[in-house]
Amino acid sequence: MIGEGSDVSDVSDVSDVPDVTGGTGNGYSPFEVDAELPRAGHAVFDEERAERAVRELLLACGEDPERDGLRETPARVARAYREMFAGLYTDPDHVLDRTFDESHEELVLVTDIPMFSLCEHHLTPFHGVAHVGYIPNGQGKVTGLSKLARLVDLYAKRPQVQERLTSQVADALNRKLRPRGVIVVIEAEHLCMSMRGVRKPGARTTTSAVRGLLQTSASSRAEALELIKGRR
Repeated sequence: MIGEGSDVSDVSDVSDVPDVTGGTGNGYSPFEVDAELPRAGHAVFDEERAERAVRELLLACGEDPERDGLRETPARVARAYREMFAGLYTDPDHVLDRTFDESHEELVLVTDIPMFSLCEHHLTPFHGVAHVGYIPNGQGKVTGLSKLARLVDLYAKRPQVQERLTSQVADALNRKLRPRGVIVVIEAEHLCMSMRGVRKPGARTTTSAVRGLLQTSASSRAEALELIKGRR
């Protein structure tokens, strides 16, 4: 059984989460801005500027931002974007700082991690699932299973393209855990294809990134892919 004997799916307590506008905590979940994680550069969220921009967009589209249904929309959209772009304000790699020596040297694989992001070309959502696996190094160095989900979430909470997101998750695992192999597969539907343009709802895009042994060994890669496919 993958990961047997090593229950490391801890979730850290983040009761005091910073406000990316520079204030104090205001109720983010661990999958938003994480108090334990360093800021990414000096990025902060300018909520007032975001509200003005949304108001201008509504005017440009021919709407009246003062009518009842839209009066609070700029503020609501600004708050939503602060949450959806939370990965800009933290360093995702640091979720992997805590590791365990469990003497486990076989594949660790977490499948069907829900993933939501925004396409940077049209700022429309794409969503789906990520499958993340790695073969620990010779010391059996592993991380908490929940950390793999958080890593995906934080890299997804940026303006993204699916290909880059897939590589970023794989490269972060490679940097932080120094494993013998890494595999990341993401399957997603892009609303920029479903609701506009070619309008093909239901079309899914699959991207993969493999590193180390899972790239060089066809049998190891086939085993991992079979486990991913076999979940259905």
